[in-house]
Amino acid sequence: MSLCFWLGSIGPSLALELRVAVEKNVGELTVGSSTPARVRSRSGDILGDVSQMNAFVARSHGGVVSLDRWQGEQLWIEPTNHGYVYIGDRWYRGKVLIVQGRWGLTAVNYVDIESYLYSVLGAEMGGTWPLEALKAQAVAARSYVLYQRERYGNQIYDVGNDTFWQVYRGMQEESSQTHRATEATRGQVLSHNGQVIEAVFHSSSGGHTEDVEQVWDEAKPYLRGVPDFDSNSPSYHWMESFSQWELTRRLGGVGTVTGIFPQRESPNGRLVTAQVVGTAGSTTIKGDDLRSALGLRSSLFTVASGGDYFTLSGRGFGHGVGLSQWGARHLAEQGYSYRQILSHYYRNTQLAQLRPQS
Repeated sequence: MSLCFWLGSIGPSLALELRVAVEKNVGELTVGSSTPARVRSRSGDILGDVSQMNAFVARSHGGVVSLDRWQGEQLWIEPTNHGYVYIGDRWYRGKVLIVQGRWGLTAVNYVDIESYLYSVLGAEMGGTWPLEALKAQAVAARSYVLYQRERYGNQIYDVGNDTFWQVYRGMQEESSQTHRATEATRGQVLSHNGQVIEAVFHSSSGGHTEDVEQVWDEAKPYLRGVPDFDSNSPSYHWMESFSQWELTRRLGGVGTVTGIFPQRESPNGRLVTAQVVGTAGSTTIKGDDLRSALGLRSSLFTVASGGDYFTLSGRGFGHGVGLSQWGARHLAEQGYSYRQILSHYYRNTQLAQLRPQS
């Protein structure tokens, strides 16, 4: 089904099913259902039933999925009576397709996008945060998952469940507040020129969000740096220390690391590229890659060395692009609406409503 947008006033929303890979490339997998469930073949034929509240182990066996007395390249487990499905070690809404791949089993949770967001809001922001902040996160997360699905989805699944996509941990992350925020914004997305935007978000920026091209390669008119309001974030200021040996182990390729020097910084002080110098040469590294290699909270930091130790002092948590969650929290606490929060962090965008294309 193709999608278009109803701009402006909010109307009926589109029911949309996502395929979320919640386990990938495992040898075996525990599955179950809160209610009696049907087991179906790849083509949808009913193979049998499994009883409620019992655990079953699916195994990768001889190039097929083996579950109890059933086998196939793919097997469905579909709870009846609006039950929940157990996958791995968590409960999920919807149903599960277990697929045999080259490297093992992949479990794909088929779930309505709104039910998916019940969990994402709790995992990404927190189930007790202010309602307007959670509403802003709901619209951003709904937009982001649809953008990711269009860009990276494949024949087996639309999106994954980790931080590359956005964190989804099933029903354990849901709360009454995440339900309220999702339902209050049902079907709403952010658009630019009639397309769903890449609504990236992060924990806190350290005082000012970033133009996207300062962190990644492609400039986008809606991902512009703006003042942030995240001073209450626990990561607004941070400090990390590394021994010379640890830096050498993590960075490599230049011999023993003797220094890290800013090469290019964004207008807001975020490290765009840095020069890593060692006893065997030097190399240039992107700030975001350096952040990942060292496990830092952000690329907004300075480096001081003394003896065999390096001290990195920084601000913020995450890439610094798009919505700042701690900034959104502060604005919500000050009485700003989710629409105002979204228009601050995502410039040149419109709030739109998903609906089937006529």
